[in-house]
Amino acid sequence: MCDRTEAAAAVPGRNAETIAAISTPFGTGGIGIIRISGPEATSVAARIFRGRKKISEIKSHTVVHGRIIDPADGHMVDDVLLIKMDAPNTFTGEDTIEINCHGGIVVLNRVLSLVLRHGARPAHAGEFTKRAFINGRMDLAQAEAVIDLINSKTDEGSRAAAAQLQGKLSEKIRNARRRMIELIAGIEASIEYPEEDIEEITGEMVHSGINEIREELHRTLQGFARGRLLREGITAAIIGKPNAGKSSLLNALAGSSKAIVTDIPGTTRDIIEEYVNIKGIPVRFLDTAGIRITDDPVETIGVEKARLAAAEAELVIIVLDAQTGITDEDREVMETSRDKKTIVMINKTDIADDQRIETMKAHIRDSGEMPVVVASMVDGTGMDDLADKIEELAAEGEISSNSEILLTNARHRQLIEDAIMSLDSAESAYTSGLPLDFVTIDIRDGADALGQITGESVSEDVINEIFSQFCVGK
Repeated sequence: MCDRTEAAAAVPGRNAETIAAISTPFGTGGIGIIRISGPEATSVAARIFRGRKKISEIKSHTVVHGRIIDPADGHMVDDVLLIKMDAPNTFTGEDTIEINCHGGIVVLNRVLSLVLRHGARPAHAGEFTKRAFINGRMDLAQAEAVIDLINSKTDEGSRAAAAQLQGKLSEKIRNARRRMIELIAGIEASIEYPEEDIEEITGEMVHSGINEIREELHRTLQGFARGRLLREGITAAIIGKPNAGKSSLLNALAGSSKAIVTDIPGTTRDIIEEYVNIKGIPVRFLDTAGIRITDDPVETIGVEKARLAAAEAELVIIVLDAQTGITDEDREVMETSRDKKTIVMINKTDIADDQRIETMKAHIRDSGEMPVVVASMVDGTGMDDLADKIEELAAEGEISSNSEILLTNARHRQLIEDAIMSLDSAESAYTSGLPLDFVTIDIRDGADALGQITGESVSEDVINEIFSQFCVGK
């Protein structure tokens, strides 16, 4: 294991290099940003920037107007705003220049090419954030929150990521790790320096400390299911026979005409997907082909795709036609989804007989414990009820997203579980009557596991794997 200083040293000359990348999405837009970070950031920019002042004369954290000039021929490449930020008060902790260009692909690439030609090298994926970690601007858990914040699909997901970026999770983890280290230090001091005037740590003090730390870690773990849900969301397959209203449901959820809707059975041939925010949960809805026996080879492929989507989705929404009642095709669909989290939606209730709807509901109850939503895509009824049931099945009664800490990262969860297991082993060693110095071995393992969350004890391979998941420019 190594700390962040060792991590920096493990890559000879890496932080002595100046790096650059486009930090905004590719495409045409109003503004595109070139970020330069490293000891030569200012001198690299000075070689291609012409303004009313030299960059060396500009105060830190100041925006200036000027032009990017190709020194080879003196031609202007773009009219820009340049931001100068001196170390250490920057995102990376290094001297940083950000060039705000016009947001065209060609102009951004031309400016980046000039920057690279005059002393910078291309940044690797996540290298700016990696440098922020190595230079002590954030810990590893906060760095991982950056990518969660970028990829968040709902307001609640972004709030959970922002809380982690603020260091709320890190504070809890560091506090638990500090208490473990204090236990270890107390035990070792009592053993190694018995003649000194040091308060003796008793077995009961160790026992109590282990249990308190373990309970705190268990409370932190409780938020994982909800936190992971906000971070990654779920996939919900909308299935049913042709013309039941599946595509109409997707359009109603998305708030736009994503899928073609006609009275002709078999219109949907391929899977259409759309992300929708359902009570803070990002849900990836899949509109599938109507499931039925058909001689059409293309439709047959669509039907097989629908079955596969239902098998792989975390949630299945079966749409039934209230006009036709429950048919053999509907029964087959419900049977194949028996072992899945399933919601049954009875559609077209605006034009169906009330008695038939009640009969359908009774049949569904007899088929298993599947929540039923009575709806009409024509008048929009039932959508709130559907959202409630999706949240209920997806969250499974987990804690509210308004909790102080929501654990969202599977790596963090595993390391906390490892720390708890180490504390369990330490407790077993104590209750078995083993000497306290044996207990410290397991406590130290637990502290090491927590250190891997914040980066206080983590291998270079783990660091590289984490930052490889970032985009270039961040």
